[in-house]
Amino acid sequence: MEFGLGLPTTVPDKDGPALASWARRAEDAGFASLGVIDRLVYDNYEPLTALAAAAAVTERVRLTTGILIAPYRTQTALLAKQAATVSALSGGRLVLGVAAGGREDDFQAVDATYHDRGRRLDAQLAELRDIWQGKGEVSGIGPELTAGQPQLLVGGHSAAAMRRAARLGDGWFCGGSSASAYGDLVARAREAWKEEGRAGRPRLVSLAYAALGPGARELAQAYLGDYYAFAGPFAQRIASMAVTDRQELLDLVQSYADLGCDELILMPCSADPRHLESLAEAVL
Repeated sequence: MEFGLGLPTTVPDKDGPALASWARRAEDAGFASLGVIDRLVYDNYEPLTALAAAAAVTERVRLTTGILIAPYRTQTALLAKQAATVSALSGGRLVLGVAAGGREDDFQAVDATYHDRGRRLDAQLAELRDIWQGKGEVSGIGPELTAGQPQLLVGGHSAAAMRRAARLGDGWFCGGSSASAYGDLVARAREAWKEEGRAGRPRLVSLAYAALGPGARELAQAYLGDYYAFAGPFAQRIASMAVTDRQELLDLVQSYADLGCDELILMPCSADPRHLESLAEAVL
């Protein structure tokens, strides 16, 4: 199993100039990817822009949106160009993880409909591939993807999301769960893959929130409690799943590996580089 590290684009102590340093240090430490999560109505950096900044200061590490909320980006041709640009700038390192999203205010902010977001995501995924292959309704939308199209991962825990990943994606992205629940989710993703008649198996990528060191639990709970405040009481459940103990992290890693996870992206709860070092020391 490979390990990715999240870019600190949503944490309270994020800092633009320090983002480049974080990306370089993560690559030097040996992480396989840099991941970003997505919100519109929040104090965070835009995901593709952040990955473009990371692309400029790295050479090897993959750049993963885990996930991008595609349906509130209603101009799919523009999204295709933005993603292709990050891919081209990075030498083909972009992995585009997408999902339908779960915050209605993100959609309201750009006057996008919320109730039909799943159906529109289906159409977007097909349109993205057509544009990248030069088959879109409008020809000539570049840049040319000489290193190949970005890998498409589809996130979500619902049956519809599993079918979407199997029908239109290259794999399934798990946006975080307990180790005990992950096994059932993986089984469902693989079953959907078979039902769609896909050969082989889906690439399985997941994220987990993690913080190690003094005060890690308090730090994680404060950050995640705020980030997921829209979820009401469920926010504290999410915060409680953050890994804040080294042995707990090692146990989680082993559980995910045993269940067939191909890559686990550890999302930080702080931009303090000491957290990067602690996570790298624990898993690499």
